Amino acid sequence: MTTDTTALESDVRSYSRSWPVVFDRAQGATMYAEDGTAYLDFFAGAGSLNYGHNNPHMKQVLLDYLSSDRVVHSLDMLTTARSEFLQTFSEHILKPRGLDHRVMFPGPGGANAVEAALKLARKITGREAVVNFTNAFHGMTLGALSVTGNSMKRGGAGIPLVHATPMPYDDYFDERHEVPDFLYLERLLEDAGSGLNEPAAVIVETLQGEGGINSARVEWLQGLSELCKKHGMLLIVDDIQMGCGRTGPFFSFEEAGIVPDIITLSKSISGYGLPLALTLVRPDLDVFEPGEHNGTFRGFAPAFATGSETIRRYWSDDSLHQSTLAKGLVIESAFNSLVAKYPEANLMAKGRGLARGLQFGESDKAGAVAKACFERGLLVETSGPEDEVVKLLPPLTLTDEELTRGLDIIAESVAAVLSA
Repeated sequence: MTTDTTALESDVRSYSRSWPVVFDRAQGATMYAEDGTAYLDFFAGAGSLNYGHNNPHMKQVLLDYLSSDRVVHSLDMLTTARSEFLQTFSEHILKPRGLDHRVMFPGPGGANAVEAALKLARKITGREAVVNFTNAFHGMTLGALSVTGNSMKRGGAGIPLVHATPMPYDDYFDERHEVPDFLYLERLLEDAGSGLNEPAAVIVETLQGEGGINSARVEWLQGLSELCKKHGMLLIVDDIQMGCGRTGPFFSFEEAGIVPDIITLSKSISGYGLPLALTLVRPDLDVFEPGEHNGTFRGFAPAFATGSETIRRYWSDDSLHQSTLAKGLVIESAFNSLVAKYPEANLMAKGRGLARGLQFGESDKAGAVAKACFERGLLVETSGPEDEVVKLLPPLTLTDEELTRGLDIIAESVAAVLSA
């Protein structure tokens, strides 16, 4: 048995409190505790494991890379792994989508990508303000936190978070769209007396994961893109959690047909859970001087190797895209059945692709369902401003049997909680 080391760790730890077991190994959509107990994983590293734990294809590439003494750490020096990743990403991801963005490696995590995007937008425009949206989540460093909505997370900053202006996200006022899109934002932008400084950029998630699985409509995203162009604001799409196929297509904004000025990617871009982050920038906006934004870990070479293999294997055709959409509809159907079965619970099915949520009228019920799922061998987390949504981010590669089994556990857990 592993010795309990929680007393040695900071109290800031969180997931180990929700799932108080010691995990030892993992494969595909399953994690195993040290006593051998299996847990079906519908969390997938908060979206960092879209292709499952220890995917055998990427694992072999990683083992071969390490066993042949290839470069592991190189800052931003040229390496064969780096070149291979850039060429593969360009050929299989950017060019087929008509994108010509340049790739910046800002650091190992998503917050690094967001910080670089905000910094670059301010340098380009000479403006300071950034528009963000209600219930947004963009990271925990100070710049990223300034454009994040969650009050608990913002409170951890210890200083005022400035130069960001929150605006209503799609459906924030009502679900029937009786309030015109961008009524408030557009009025502020056009009113010389509003007090709103000219924004450098707008940063948005097309589907808010941490904010409660809130999915923006295509029309809303298109309107936002046009508003940015009209007022000279750069459009930053944060695709850190919802990119890499989570909603179906590789980028979550593809369905809307928009072209962001800056795109942030991380989490599943390495395909194996290894740290890697990208900030994609339109060529005319690539204005940083050499070394003006740098860091020690600007491209982890083993992540380049597994990332290249992931792209070749899963993004050379649309098979994974279509599979994700189909599995997402299975979840949607199952959740709609629960909504109909328990009208008194005020449930709501939410999401796109394999980013799905079941919202509860009483926020504490979501946490109780997540706990009941864990007791039955399923890992799910909650999200939303009051943790009122049971959030599903299963690996995109899970089997139909695993999906059905997980949904059965959720149905059993909902029944147990609502009947208690």
